[in-house]
Amino acid sequence: MSDEQQSVQPVESTEAVEPAVETTPESDTRTHRFECRSCGYVYDPEEGVKKVGIEAGTAFEDLDPMSFRCPVCRSRVAAFRDIGPRAKASGFDENLNFGLGVNRMTPGQKNVLIFGGLALGFAFFLSLYSLR
Repeated sequence: MSDEQQSVQPVESTEAVEPAVETTPESDTRTHRFECRSCGYVYDPEEGVKKVGIEAGTAFEDLDPMSFRCPVCRSRVAAFRDIGPRAKASGFDENLNFGLGVNRMTPGQKNVLIFGGLALGFAFFLSLYSLR
């Protein structure tokens, strides 16, 4: 093959191609929950804070850093850290593939699994009284 055949010239396009930007809950920081490092209080934008008068749907970034304090321990905004969206599984990303799939569950799903198992065990225990 000659050098002319081997060289590949780029094809110029007249259309501008824009990359597709997907907005996922993980990338939208306005839906992330924030946890107070002092007391463990979790600010969830979907719930707001009724005690202080912050309406549901108010993002953490929209809160006034000078006037907002943790409703439990009165810490400032700087004491809060981003813990991600509500639907994100808890734990480190590299550990999510271990544990028979339990590590991929959200905290709410883990609560249902734990307390549902306890209730089922208690029901079985009570059913032993019906045996004679």
